[in-house]
Amino acid sequence: MRHRIPHRPPRTRIHRPRSVQTFILLLGLGLFAFALTALATPAQAAPAYQEDKPSNDFCLACHQQQDIAKTLGNETLPVTINPTQFGRSVHAQENILCVDCHTDISDYPHPTVRENSIRAYSLASADTCKECHEDKYEKIQDSVHQVAFDAGNQGAPICADCHNPHTQPRLIGRESGELTIAARKLVPETCAECHVDIYNNYRESVHGKALTEEGNVDVPTCVDCHGVHDIHDPTTASFHNSTPGLCAKCHENAEIMDKYGISTNVVNTYVADFHGATVKLFEEQYPDQPTNKAVCTDCHGVHDIAKTGNPATGVAMQENLLTKCQRCHPGATANFPAAWMSHYEPSPEHYPIVYYVNLFYKFFIPTVLGGMTFFVLTDIYRRIVNRAKGRKHA
Repeated sequence: MRHRIPHRPPRTRIHRPRSVQTFILLLGLGLFAFALTALATPAQAAPAYQEDKPSNDFCLACHQQQDIAKTLGNETLPVTINPTQFGRSVHAQENILCVDCHTDISDYPHPTVRENSIRAYSLASADTCKECHEDKYEKIQDSVHQVAFDAGNQGAPICADCHNPHTQPRLIGRESGELTIAARKLVPETCAECHVDIYNNYRESVHGKALTEEGNVDVPTCVDCHGVHDIHDPTTASFHNSTPGLCAKCHENAEIMDKYGISTNVVNTYVADFHGATVKLFEEQYPDQPTNKAVCTDCHGVHDIAKTGNPATGVAMQENLLTKCQRCHPGATANFPAAWMSHYEPSPEHYPIVYYVNLFYKFFIPTVLGGMTFFVLTDIYRRIVNRAKGRKHA
């Protein structure tokens, strides 16, 4: 018997439109490219340009060359940048690009510089720092430096005079939020660029020697007394009257003073004295009016503060102190400073008569007042008792 094979319908071929085939091909290529990018290392994936801006390496390729400079009028501006120093700067650490500050430069050759002096070029870029440091920029507007600049003194310092943007190290600690130890040591040298005479006085003072020679960062540096960006005029009456409070920031700090055996009671002894009491009242009521009463700096000096026991200049020496007193009291004689206890608290070693008189009154006054109180109370009691007896016999 013959077996018949069942009839099967012929297979139909599926015809995809060309547009669908193209889409699938592009999708596959896209996924392949994405996989390659994900597997690439950061160094391989990093583009040479960030947001179409030249990288710092692109700029340093030319600017690290030695002895390259730009002619500005009759002056020559060096434009060599040491890549090692720049790499250690806070700007490099924060990934700031050269073109973030030099916004008019995007390629080579650079645009023509129209300023005809180095100072004019610096002033033309003075507002650049505001883009990132607006809070500092706002403080500067009220500073003594900005006041001088607005008055027409173009030599008054701007940001770049104190902070070299290509080498500026980190000043504020990431975790502490305070001035770093290295920065504290550098501050006087930075200020010395303009204030060299004051720096020389400070360097020989008790504070300056401790900082510059011993590396002791407990002592005050320029910005501790004058501020940083909001530096005010130190010749004003207001600044003079507030000096005791300024010195108190360190001299009332037991954590610092205990290290060196210095009393933290110096401000209290000053305020308890005629000079201090008058200045304190004056500062509270008339902060902008000058006072002829002595503040800390009138006796100890300003930038040339010496150790009190220094035979030549220390005010612990009676003859040296007399010279200070005679500035305000021209008729003062040798006995005049001996009548003042300075910042000493009375003790058996220092001013024993005052100490024992105070000690006597510490006991004498409570005894007298206590006795008087006892007498009054007993007298009242007796009067009450006598009245009660009189009523009973009546």
